[in-house]
Amino acid sequence: MADVLEQAAEAEENRRQGLLARRQRPAPAYSISATHCEKCGEAIPPARRLAVPGCECCDECQSLLERVNA
Repeated sequence: MADVLEQAAEAEENRRQGLLARRQRPAPAYSISATHCEKCGEAIPPARRLAVPGCECCDECQSLLERVNA
């Protein structure tokens, strides 16, 4: 029984590590950023689009998303 629990715990840890790695992976430098936020519709400043390739949200909406998902 202990072996089954150890295998389940190991599988869960592997899955968790994989999800964290994907979440932290930056978008490729060639990704095209959105010009307007997908959440609120406001224009995304050019500096943010350059700094965060592939961004889809403005600073405020991204901060909200990160707080909710944390």
